[in-house]
Amino acid sequence: MKLGLGLYRALLTPENFRFAKQAGATHIVAHLPGHFTRGDAKIITSDNAQAGFGISEADDPIWTYEGLRDLKERVNAEGLVLEALENFAPAHWYDVLLDGPQRAEQMAHLKQIIRDMGRAGIHTMGYCFTLAGVWGRTEGPYSRGGAHSVGFENPPQTPIPAGMVWNMVYDPDRFNPDDPQGTVGVVTAEQIWQRYAAFLDEMVPVAEEAGVKLALHPDDPPLPTLRDTARLVYHPDHFQRVIDLNPSPSNTLEFCIGTISEMPGGDVYAAIDRYSQAERLAYVHLRNVQGKAPNYHEMFVDDGDTDMLRALRILHKNGFDGVIIPDHTPLLECAAPWHAGMAYALGWMKAALTVIESE
Repeated sequence: MKLGLGLYRALLTPENFRFAKQAGATHIVAHLPGHFTRGDAKIITSDNAQAGFGISEADDPIWTYEGLRDLKERVNAEGLVLEALENFAPAHWYDVLLDGPQRAEQMAHLKQIIRDMGRAGIHTMGYCFTLAGVWGRTEGPYSRGGAHSVGFENPPQTPIPAGMVWNMVYDPDRFNPDDPQGTVGVVTAEQIWQRYAAFLDEMVPVAEEAGVKLALHPDDPPLPTLRDTARLVYHPDHFQRVIDLNPSPSNTLEFCIGTISEMPGGDVYAAIDRYSQAERLAYVHLRNVQGKAPNYHEMFVDDGDTDMLRALRILHKNGFDGVIIPDHTPLLECAAPWHAGMAYALGWMKAALTVIESE
């Protein structure tokens, strides 16, 4: 297995690439939509009140072939490999998710992004097919020693205001959480699965031709519905339906152990064993939690409900040799809380891999 670090858009800098290298990582996963920063003091992964993760920027030049090529070159220049991109910009595919009037135009753009990725030599696209996105998180001293992390505490759910999808604003002129000019409305399980199947039918052949894997992230929080919209993968068994929709090797999983741990009624170890044996894991998020949806908190990698050493041993037993990243992690009490938290997680993961691979 290979050790990687996920970096949000604002963190894709030479300094952070060197930090990853110094902490033992060999690969980078670039999460492009949203900046996930609040001032200079810390880096967060929870939403910012009613505005979600902020405004989705449709004209970010990183989404061009030249932007992707240059990003890969910057990563390579620091001795690292750009393993994957994570998440399409909501401004690029809101009508794909909503089945709206610009769907065909937006699908054409997504296909071009996949072709440009293949041309640039970036071979995995992680994504999450969801309308509500990662919504409703709280922040607090939930982790060991009062370390600041995020959680989900079953908040009251409000409808998604018009102009928002994937917990980001794609149309600031329409978006008004205090006085919504309409809402997304109710989306049923049948509708979301139909939309997803149509997405795969169109995208997989393009991904195959480009040499790119599409890797689906499970829904977080893993609930049947969120903000009146149905979810795709909120139980480990649902991954099988994703695989069955299209048997192509380009239809893979962005396997988030933290989200799977949150799933009521699921067995995280059985799920790791099942899908790693099926060889459908593109890459893995290693994140520990305490509790189950709809009430859980994120913990340090070595201090939650999941025995991460056991999880890694299952992956190793089944021959998984892809990239694992820490996902997000609690913030340590120091001048660089995010960097310290990530360094702790990477150090633990590197040590665990060294032990497992020597057994």
